[in-house]
Formats: sequence, C-alpha cells, structure tokens
Amino acid sequence: HVQLVESGGGSVQAGGSLRLSCIISGPKITGGSMGWWRQAPGHGREGVAAIDTEYNTVYADSVKGRFTISRDNADNTIYLQMNSLEPEDTAMYYCATSPGLSVQFYGLPPPARLFRGWGQGTQVTVS
Repeated sequence: HVQLVESGGGSVQAGGSLRLSCIISGPKITGGSMGWWRQAPGHGREGVAAIDTEYNTVYADSVKGRFTISRDNADNTIYLQMNSLEPEDTAMYYCATSPGLSVQFYGLPPPARLFRGWGQGTQVTVS
C-alpha cells in the first residue's frame, strides 16, 4: 500500500521561493511517473509538473521556467522547487504516482485520473 506525504508549503511574498517534498512510503517506486497537482479554492485540480523514471519532465505552461520537478529514486522522494512565486500560485499542492506511465510524449501534465495515492497536500500561500 503506497502512501504519499507532502511537506514544504508555507506563506511567502511574491517573488519568493519554496521547495516542496513528497515522500513515498510502502513498496519502492521502480517505474512510472510521479507528479504534482494543485487546487485553489473554487477551482479544479490542476496539473503542475510530472517526471518519469527516465527523468522526462512536463510542466504546466503557467509554471514553466519558474518551477522544477526532480526525483530521488533512492529515497523514494520527489521535489518541486518553486521560484518567482506569484499570488496565482496560491493553492493546496498534492503529489501522486502513476505506475507504468511515461510523460515523454506529453506536452502538459497527464490527467489526474491516471494517478493514485494522493497525499493530504501542503498549502502554499503567496501574497
């Protein structure tokens, strides 16, 4: 049974940075993709970034050039480095996994329905 725990959220001023972490407990993730989503009040869940085991990455247009997703397979952890934060980035951020999925041919983060193991989220507030 895979469990994901997000951390690293907080409150920052516009232009600031945060680094989110997602630790996966349970069976070691050996394949597939992992990703970050966010949901702001009154809005649907939005794909932010995803990365697969070949280190292919894909980003939402709104975060390209500002956010960087990375993974540490040895520690079963993924990260989201967020720079130049904007008030529009304010949301609850979630991570999830998709065994067997490659993002190599995706121009945007894959649909959330392809992912599982959603954590409780970590709040990011930019003012």
